[in-house]
Amino acid sequence: MTADAEVPAEFLRALHALRDHRLRQEVTLTEIPAPARIAPYAVALTGEVALPFEDAEEEPAGGRFVLLHDPAGQEAWEGTFRVVTLVRATLDPEVAADPLFCDAAWTWVEEALESSGLRHHALGGTVTRVQSRSYGALAERPDEVEVEIRASWSPAPEEAGAHLAPWSVVLCTAAGLPPLPEGVTSLGRRL
Repeated sequence: MTADAEVPAEFLRALHALRDHRLRQEVTLTEIPAPARIAPYAVALTGEVALPFEDAEEEPAGGRFVLLHDPAGQEAWEGTFRVVTLVRATLDPEVAADPLFCDAAWTWVEEALESSGLRHHALGGTVTRVQSRSYGALAERPDEVEVEIRASWSPAPEEAGAHLAPWSVVLCTAAGLPPLPEGVTSLGRRL
């Protein structure tokens, strides 16, 4: 990215909003290289959910949050900002067997955006469910089911950085964490 003096003020405001947003303690964010060809200005973050149990072997969910900005606007975005997200999670095979699961997973995105109160438009995305079953020498392995939720939308420019919040809600929902009321902090489980 170029020096701050050259970065548009509305993108800088979005970056500050991203930095100032407080996530649940189970979520860890890391900045990664942003895509360079899609927009003149971009920031990308990965998020991992770690369950607060000592016996949790791996993260149940992870994903990416990318905020793109093109001061000239892009027709497909219907604006100057675009949020592009990905959430991947391991599921219980019984839950994933529900034929309406993909529909339900998409409602996580819609409800997170709606309940955030943040303005957005041009929402689109996909939900993919993948089931793996092992055979032969690997037959002892349990079945594995993963969901991948890809979503993008155009936020109101003055609220662009705040859209990290609904994405983090989808990430935590996919990980199986219960929702927390506004202002409540999860203390985790003591062993």
